[in-house]
Amino acid sequence: MPPTPCSLCHTARALVKRPKTGQQVCKDCFFEVFETEVHNTITEGKGIFERGEKVAIGASGGKDSTVLAHVLSVLNKRYDYGLDLFLLSIDEGITGYRDDSLETVKQNQIEYGLPLKILSYNELYGWTMDKIVEQVGRRNNCTFCGVFRRQALDRGAAQLGVDHIVTGHNADDIAETVLMNIMRGDIARLGRCTAVTTQSEDTIKRSKPFKYAYEKEIVMYAYFKKLTYFSTECIYSPDAYRGHARVFLKDLEAIRPSAIVDIIHSGESFQLEQSVQKGMKAMQTCLRCGYISSNDLCKACALLEGLEAGLDRSALRQTQANSSTAPVGHRTIPMFERYSNIGVAQPTEGIEKAVQTIEIK
Repeated sequence: MPPTPCSLCHTARALVKRPKTGQQVCKDCFFEVFETEVHNTITEGKGIFERGEKVAIGASGGKDSTVLAHVLSVLNKRYDYGLDLFLLSIDEGITGYRDDSLETVKQNQIEYGLPLKILSYNELYGWTMDKIVEQVGRRNNCTFCGVFRRQALDRGAAQLGVDHIVTGHNADDIAETVLMNIMRGDIARLGRCTAVTTQSEDTIKRSKPFKYAYEKEIVMYAYFKKLTYFSTECIYSPDAYRGHARVFLKDLEAIRPSAIVDIIHSGESFQLEQSVQKGMKAMQTCLRCGYISSNDLCKACALLEGLEAGLDRSALRQTQANSSTAPVGHRTIPMFERYSNIGVAQPTEGIEKAVQTIEIK
């Protein structure tokens, strides 16, 4: 039987069957169509980026963030986005996992020639995930990590003086989040979790250029491009609630590959009634650390107070209605400042020196 020709160029031999569409394509056409689809996501409507923006790529060393750093670097040059790109990594303090993956990030820094900033939980909160799991156990530990990491990304971006954070969340991740929000009855989050770009008044803009990119295709892209990435799963994630949604989604994908995008579109279609919107809490700033919150204390400050009090999983139920003063002897999160004192015109080669001079009060 003769080799199957590429369904796009009709000349080269097809080596890849796209999980997303079923097309059989050659490597070069796969690279081109993958990058073009990401470019279309970036430029759709008013577009994700503005020329001259300083953009931090949330870099974990995994396949998603590594491919994102590579593709954004390529597209930035090919289409002249005019972006100033940085790598921003969060060190959660997970021995045997994050310390190894950060070595991959450092390798990416060299390969792509991008400045790198690493901010640790220990530096920001006085706790590592290893210590948190030791105190609260493996159940629900992902809640602590998710809350702390989100705020750490914003704080790291503020220290870099960037305008925008992009993350490697792919179509599978977003579809899983839609399913999780439905199963928890958290309909209010559906619109936000499916948006390509989100921004609150006092938070840094975030975007997901891989919103429509399937996880399998990201792995294939990394494999055929021979990119350097870290493939080990977090040692604390097997017990995560998201894992159940992931298994369910993979079963659906096996039956119907379009199920992933269909679920995303379903989430996009949900609209809250006015009565529900009026009942939602208005956003304010945390009395203790100044970060955006819908309560007197942000979730991070409440969780930290519970940890400092020696609580186990009950720290998750720590009240967010509290005073601005932490109990005596408790560690607190530094005051959040949305904009740093680094000017927009700060030269790239001096960014590490500039980062060291920032003081969070």
